[in-house]
Amino acid sequence: MSAHVDDVVATVARDIDARLPELTVELTDWFVEMIPEFRHDEAVRQLMVASTSANLVGIVDLLAHAIPVEQIAVPPAAAEYARRFAQHELSLEALLRAYRLGEHRFGQWALDSLRRGDRRDPDVVLAAVASLSERTNRYIDQVVEGLIDIYETERRRWSTRSGAGLAARIRMVLDTDPLSDSAADELLGLPVRGWHRAAVLWVSGPTDAADDDGLLQAGARLLHDAAGRPPLTVLADSRTLWAWHSGPTAPALDVELLRARMPGDVCVALGAPAAGLSGFRGSLAEAVRARAVVENSVLTPPVTEFDDVAIPALLTERTEDLRRWVARVLSDLDSDEPGVDQVRETLRVFLASGGSYTQAAGRLHLHKNTVHYRVRKAEDLRGRPLGDDRLQVEVALLAASLLRTRP
Repeated sequence: MSAHVDDVVATVARDIDARLPELTVELTDWFVEMIPEFRHDEAVRQLMVASTSANLVGIVDLLAHAIPVEQIAVPPAAAEYARRFAQHELSLEALLRAYRLGEHRFGQWALDSLRRGDRRDPDVVLAAVASLSERTNRYIDQVVEGLIDIYETERRRWSTRSGAGLAARIRMVLDTDPLSDSAADELLGLPVRGWHRAAVLWVSGPTDAADDDGLLQAGARLLHDAAGRPPLTVLADSRTLWAWHSGPTAPALDVELLRARMPGDVCVALGAPAAGLSGFRGSLAEAVRARAVVENSVLTPPVTEFDDVAIPALLTERTEDLRRWVARVLSDLDSDEPGVDQVRETLRVFLASGGSYTQAAGRLHLHKNTVHYRVRKAEDLRGRPLGDDRLQVEVALLAASLLRTRP
């Protein structure tokens, strides 16, 4: 019966493999819902998705090809995600909980696949369920054992490298509520009642750890030059540095100097100047949001100010809610069918031109009649004319464009 059981297990693995992209999204969304520590910024979120995908591929390959568990190693993406977890001072327990939740969800998928299959021998099915559970569990145990070592090693290394004491104090200021100004002053070693402007520097290209260090240090020196004084800095992770310039008045920063001299593999996002503890926190939050916009865009400018990307940053904060709203406002105009993108862009420019067919035609280098036709086409796709909801349509068109830049 063993050969029959292996065949059933392999068939289930192939069935799951065929749906891996959608199942990966399902699992990562569930992690974010169930585990607060999994609510990351965009860069770490992408690494979390890569880690999840790599583990699912590893389990499927184990089952489909009867690979001995002893040959299983921690997938590189999963190892790097564990290191980032340690660098962000997130708990090992949260990381391990995700693996047990993932094991449970994978078991559900396997049972669903067995129910859909035409397998009449109950003994074979029961043996396959036992085999699926045992092999998946052994994979998880093998990977978790390696992850614990990776996490603990990185935690010790990071404590000596990142200025652990300062990093811990800054995170307390960012995360503790309520927190008095005097307590924040003592933690930061600077008067929090003043003005602050935050920057997030990150390494955008593929480099090794030594290069990352050098590039971030070069970026920090450039921030010093642009402000005329050194910023307060802390490593957020091995490829990201947070920085603040603070003073009694709004910090001046030579943004053009940053644009001209920022190293090629380094990007910086700037929050707006703001006062007080809320300003210290809020300026960093803006810089983090600006970074997310850059990482979801086709172009990667060396310097991005939050005020220049505020609308896309705020619009894409809750992506799934935004997608549903855009679909309601635009209806079939939100379609990816050929030619609809041109209709959307024409309507966007028409509305931005104050409803002038002539101005829109000039900006788009089209004949006025073509603009007229596409605007009517847009109304047909929406199923209703442009009326009192013009502002909603303009915002929805911008959001539709932004959402299509996301991975």
